[in-house]
Order: sequence, then structure tokens, then C-alpha cells
Amino acid sequence: MFQTTSSKLILVCAVVTLLVACGGKGPVRRQSTSTGWKINDPKGGFQFNSSFKEQIAGPGLVFIEGGTFTKGKVQDDVMHDWNNTPTQQHVMSFYMDETEVTNIMYMEYLDWLKNVFPPSEERFKYVYNGAIPDTLVWRDRLGFNETMTKNYLRHPAYADYPVVGVNWIQANEFAKWRTDRVNESILENYGYLARNAKVEAVDADNIFSTEAYINSPAETFSGNEEIVYKGRGNRLATKEEARNVYAQRTSGIMLPDYRLPTEVEWEYAAIAIVGNREYNMYSGQKKYPWNGAYTRAGNSGLKGLQLANFKQGKGDYGGIAGWSDDGADITNKTKSYPPNDFGLYDMAGNVAEWVADVYRPIIDFEANDFNYYRGNVYMKNKIGEEGRAEIYTSENMKYDTLSNGKIVARSFPGQLIEVPVDEEETYLRHNFSTSDNIDYRDGDRPSTRQFDLQEENEDKEEIKEDNSRMYNSPRHVVSGDSLGNLIRKHDKLNRKTLISNSVRVYKGGSWKDREYWLDPAQRRFFPEDMATDYIGFRCAMSRVGSKSNKKNKPKHKR
Repeated sequence: MFQTTSSKLILVCAVVTLLVACGGKGPVRRQSTSTGWKINDPKGGFQFNSSFKEQIAGPGLVFIEGGTFTKGKVQDDVMHDWNNTPTQQHVMSFYMDETEVTNIMYMEYLDWLKNVFPPSEERFKYVYNGAIPDTLVWRDRLGFNETMTKNYLRHPAYADYPVVGVNWIQANEFAKWRTDRVNESILENYGYLARNAKVEAVDADNIFSTEAYINSPAETFSGNEEIVYKGRGNRLATKEEARNVYAQRTSGIMLPDYRLPTEVEWEYAAIAIVGNREYNMYSGQKKYPWNGAYTRAGNSGLKGLQLANFKQGKGDYGGIAGWSDDGADITNKTKSYPPNDFGLYDMAGNVAEWVADVYRPIIDFEANDFNYYRGNVYMKNKIGEEGRAEIYTSENMKYDTLSNGKIVARSFPGQLIEVPVDEEETYLRHNFSTSDNIDYRDGDRPSTRQFDLQEENEDKEEIKEDNSRMYNSPRHVVSGDSLGNLIRKHDKLNRKTLISNSVRVYKGGSWKDREYWLDPAQRRFFPEDMATDYIGFRCAMSRVGSKSNKKNKPKHKR
């Protein structure tokens, strides 16, 4: 009996030893294949989330598996813009909002700003006011639209309608705010932040910022030890505890940034060509986010109904009484029309949408055909005298005055102060050489009309003549006098283009557009600091890790 038990014990030990040596589960996951040291040893050493499986989708997001597709039109360019020549692009997997950002989503943002930065306080009066959508976009010189001006943003009847009157800058600030609020909630759920601190402890001097937490976690909420905890045990963390106290990138629990999608991402997600996949190739092209050459449904359940909200013809925004073509005359409630093959709603119609890119007529696919994006401005953390990253406070918040005179907050207390990258990051690099890359290969000095290839010292001299620039759009200037009054100078010169580094691409047709603009390949531009009643936005998020998500397979043919 004893010998049998001993034999079994020896056999079990041998199996365990074999599993450890050959990569079995359990012990090997906690042992370094580099040093043999234990990972996540409670006594100290290297800490890493070895149980991480894959990124979870943030609130409101849908997984979009990346791939290769043809960006741009393959049909005639009726408008003769010549700005959507077909190019082959590859997009990495990412996430995108299932619907456009709605009024109720944006009002939650406004409510947070109003509570944290009371407009009644002189130092904060521009924070809330700078984020409010421009409701006057609904007005028309020869139209009676005051109902929308007064009600569209706030009335419960429009709660799930896409927000409009938001410029590109405001949309970006919303995405930054959303990132911090989502990660703040995640850290609370994991016990790294005190329960309900995001509501009860927040004020203008105690605000959570994702990047500030990762880089200087002890300074989060101004170093308030009653808010920051050590982990699931809810033990208070002191500033002296330097390791294994705060969540880090290696913890794998915080999500990447919410942001505006790039133009290539938006078009790829909108056209959803995956619906035409047959094994490892696509079968034909798609004119709209749905299959078919028409805007009406052909299946029995929805036969004859419009698949998007758009202007049917001159004076026809929603059909006749008793027979509404698309169920709306202005915007419509999100999810009112069928989703595309990625599960995204309203990628055609309802509202057009801001994307991240600076507009240029040509997509320079010869320079890059992987995650293409024009608009990179590389920044780095500003390091103070003590060798720590500097953080904004309520006393040194940063504001921008837009060309229309509106003042918006561009930084908040608790966020890291950033400065452009310099020679320390760019010296002898082959992939980038400057902080601002918006004009790369297009609009830089060699692209100007007066550039002379034979000119000596061309790298030292700059063309100062405004009319010599390739993109010399109007430059409206806003300044202030000694009394604080705004002085607006409207640029009335005869310009040859409206393109500049401050105009952004917007995609998709809207309730105000004809069918032509429903094609996801169409692209237009608008000043980043101006808003309309037909442009909204949705957020995206990068995917970290694997390309595919086996739990969420896209629809396709077999």
C-alpha cells in the first residue's frame, strides 16, 4: 500500500516537473523564461499581468477587424474634385462607436464640466462655455428653425439623436474626457481608486488623468492619499511606496485612448467590404455601407424602405405625409436604420462625421499604405527641475482662442504638460525628423510655387510671402485689447484655396445631403474650429494585441 502511494506521488511529481519544463500551465506562467525568476512574486520583483487574454471593448464600442481594402472611388468623379483616387491601404484592427455620439452622451460631458468647473467662477468661465455646441447652426436666413435652436441639444425628445454644432476641436476634447472617465471607472472597479471618488472627491484641483496616472501616479488627485488605494485590498498607498502600488501599463487593465477615427479607418469601417468576402478575397465592390446599388432595402422584411437618412431631392427631406421615405426630416434617432456588416449604424446619412485627418486632395499612398494618417504632431512630457513630469493645475490651464473668437480649454488640472519633441528624439532618425508632420511631402517649402531647386542655402531661408504658399487659405485673426475686448480681423484677401493645416476631413452623407455623398469614399473638408447642423462625430479606439477577435466574427459569405 505504501509503495503504491509512493509510486503515485513520484509519478505526479514527474508530471509536474515535465509541465514546468515543457511550458505547461500554472507554474510556467509565473516563471521568467529569461531569468528563471518568479513573476508576480508577492515578495517583490517583476510584476506583470500574465493572465491577460485580450483587450475588452470600451463602452459603446464595436470591434473592427483590420485588413486590406481599396480606399477611394472606382467610378467617375461627378464633382470633379479629383480627391479620391483609388489606393490600396491596410488598416490595423480597432474599435469604433456603434453609433454617432448622441446628445445625451455629450450632455453628460457638459454636466461634468459644469460641476467641476463652475462657470460662475471667473477663472473657469470659458471651460463650460467653450465646450457647449453651437446651437445657432440651425438658424437660416430664410428658414424658421428656432425649435431646433432651443430644443435639439437638451430636450429628451432628441436625447438619442446625434449631437451637432460641435467643431473638430470640441470633438477631440470630448474624446480625451471620455478616455479619462472610462479608465477612472476601471481603476475604481479594480480597487486602485477609492469607491465613488470620481464623484465625491473630484473638483478643479483633483481630477484624474490617464496619462498623468501612468507617468506620475503619486500625484493623481493632487497626491490625495485618501483617494488612491494600493489594490483590491483597499489599503491606502503612501507616496513613499514606489513599486507594486499603482496600476501600470503592464497591468493591462486600462484602455487606450478614445479618439476620432482616421479617415482610412472610418472609410474601411463604413464600407464594411468584409460582407463581400469569399474565403481570402473580396467579391466585387460596394457603393454604400450596405450591399446593392440602391438606397432602398430589397429583402422581404424591409423591402422598399430607405436604408439611410438623406435628402431625397429638391425640397424632399422626408417624403410626403403618410409616406415618409426615411422617417425623418432632419436627423433621426440612432439605430433607426439597419447596421452594416461590422454592426455600425448610420455610416451613411443622419450626420456626416469628423475624422482626425488634416485635409489634402491627394492621399500619398506611395509614402505609406499602412494605417495612413496625415496630422501627426509628436509631443513629449515636459520634465521639471526635479526630474518629474510637470502637470497642469487650475492656475495654469491652457486656453485657445479660435478664429471665430470662441475660447476653449485645451488642458485641465491633473493632465501632463506636453512640449514638441526636439533633436533628442529626432536626431539621426529615418522615420521622422520634426514634431509637426502635417506638411510632410505636401505643403512644405519644396512644394511652394516659388521654390527654386537650384537655390543655395534653401534649408536656411524661408519664404515669407504669404501668397507663395501652396495652401494660402484665409487667415482670420482674433486678438484682445488692454480691456480684454476681442478684436476680430476678417481676412478678405482674394485667396485661391480654402485648404490649410486647420481644415479637417469629414466623411459620409448627412440628412442635408443628396444620395451622391452617401458613398463612404467621398471626402470633404471644413475648418476645424467651425461647426454645422449636419456634421457630428463618433469615437474610435486602437486595438492592442492580436488582429482578430474570435468572439466577434464579422458577417461574411462562405
